[in-house]
Amino acid sequence: MNLTEKLIKSHLISGEMITGKEIAIKIDQTLTQDSTGTMAYLQFEAMGIPRVKTEKSVAYIDHNTLQTGFENADDHKYIQTVANKHGIYFSKPGNGICHQVHLERFGKPGKTLLGSDSHTPTGGGIGMLAIGAGGLDVAVAMGGGAYYLAMPKVCRIVLTGKLRPFVTAKDVILEILRKLSVKGGVGKVMEYAGEGVKTLSVPQRATITNMGAELGATTSVFPSDEVTKAFLAAQGREEDWTELKADDDAIYDEEVIIALDEIEPLVACPHSPDNIKKVSEIKDLPVDQVAIGSCTNSSYTDMMTVAALLKGKTVDPNVSLVIAPGSKQVMNMLAANGALADIIASGARILECGCGPCIGMGQAPATNAVSLRTINRNFEGRSGTKSAQVYIVSPETAVASALAGKLTDPHTLGEAPEIAMPEHFLVNDNLIIPPAENGENVKVVRGPNIQPFPQNTKVPKDIRGGALIKVEDNITTDHIMPSNAKLLPFRSNVPYLADYCLTPCDPDFPARAKKAGGGFIIAGQNYGQGSSREHAALAPLQLGIKAVIAKSFARIHMANLINNGILPLVFVNEWDYDNIKLEDELVISFAADQIKYAAKGQPVTVTCVRSGEEIPTKLNISERQRDILLAGGLLNYTKASN
Repeated sequence: MNLTEKLIKSHLISGEMITGKEIAIKIDQTLTQDSTGTMAYLQFEAMGIPRVKTEKSVAYIDHNTLQTGFENADDHKYIQTVANKHGIYFSKPGNGICHQVHLERFGKPGKTLLGSDSHTPTGGGIGMLAIGAGGLDVAVAMGGGAYYLAMPKVCRIVLTGKLRPFVTAKDVILEILRKLSVKGGVGKVMEYAGEGVKTLSVPQRATITNMGAELGATTSVFPSDEVTKAFLAAQGREEDWTELKADDDAIYDEEVIIALDEIEPLVACPHSPDNIKKVSEIKDLPVDQVAIGSCTNSSYTDMMTVAALLKGKTVDPNVSLVIAPGSKQVMNMLAANGALADIIASGARILECGCGPCIGMGQAPATNAVSLRTINRNFEGRSGTKSAQVYIVSPETAVASALAGKLTDPHTLGEAPEIAMPEHFLVNDNLIIPPAENGENVKVVRGPNIQPFPQNTKVPKDIRGGALIKVEDNITTDHIMPSNAKLLPFRSNVPYLADYCLTPCDPDFPARAKKAGGGFIIAGQNYGQGSSREHAALAPLQLGIKAVIAKSFARIHMANLINNGILPLVFVNEWDYDNIKLEDELVISFAADQIKYAAKGQPVTVTCVRSGEEIPTKLNISERQRDILLAGGLLNYTKASN
């Protein structure tokens, strides 16, 4: 068996491990962050379960830390008190980014981790089966429920050779994205193997598994070996280590070979993580801003490398350089050994240990600015400035460019620093609050910004409505539910957020949807790529959206639509996309019956009233998902099942 199959088999509750068939797995650990967590805990409360049933559940505050009003602070208070009541560990603001902290303090090889953040696969860097999902799926898992997914294909990525100086793990995953694209991992787990694996540290492996999310992969995983053991031992957690590897005769669905010693410094150009070029190919690109950090590149070794390269130098006067260490542990160690002073002396600005610029929470670039970032996504407008040009680079390329004032190959910096992994990390968990032993008497505090979330109803006889918007390929969850600094504080207020749904594509969409009383969204390929944010389904539900008809869907968003009772229909004939006009009235007659037969492979027919044309669509669902849709969503289904 390959490693992925071993991890799944050891957690399999139901189903057969046959590619494409629905399986259910047991979840050992969960994580949430505050952007998605408030909704996940409201949904958990609605289930009426007094205490989580996982081995470990952790609520992190890392997204909405910019408190310009009461809203974020109220959400944090709600999350802290609901976590205290229901048996969930609480990581306070300033303790760090969920994926970085979980890797340091809680992740365990061989365990399953479900997180309400699409970059949860970071945990695959230490041999976890770590999967990003919508908040409702995480809430169900916290209540002891299984997580359902289609049995993925397993793609073996063989790493050969060793990285050359100034070539990094970031360049490795950018090279894989260049080869496979943002759709290359859909329906797959990317499993890393080969002699090159031994040359990569845990932070390097975590960078690669983190950005596996940009491939559309279910998750990514490295073996757990002596490198993993040394990392956990340095965190004082050697007892959490387990050796994990694929059998020598393991079979894979696909194989990709990456020669580490042939990779050069790479850059993802606007506005997609797979728009890859060599840094050396882009000449004289002036840079206005550089941001180093995010869950992808904010580890201790990343920051020490940055400090070494900046020491004794000064940032170009035309560049704003901002740096955010990934955790309090990293910040503490940089402060203790003097590296933080070297960073500050260079002219860099130090940000809080959090997501910050990556999600558009502060540090929005100037109009038309070029911003180099060590993040994982460079979707248009995600930075907070629609006209900005965001490039994804390694920390080394980021430093070279910040010093030169233009995109610069890091080989120009001279000799590459060699940063060793510490034998002992500084462990101080005083910003992680354990839950009350008995939560019965804990009062949950709810601020005025926390509003009830929308819930769907059972499927009516006929589903009828207008084609309220028509969007192109690769529409991201940032398009569907923008997540900038002005809107993030309202993540617990779906009625407010709904007024901004899909406005980057069409500013009139929310008003049109309200006036029509709901209807359909028409979309191209890979609809809903990017974040796991459930709000990209909740906001359309608030506006009365009954179905999305697309050429194809991203995995997490499709699951979120189903969980909220919205039909994710796929065109059988892609040319039918062209034939639907804005505000065409569409009808799904005898909807419940059609949904029932869809689970058996039958098409769902959508009739266009204007043309009289019958449009065949596919509803790629299991029998369980059929019942969820018929019930009007997972929450209704779960309540009815208990």
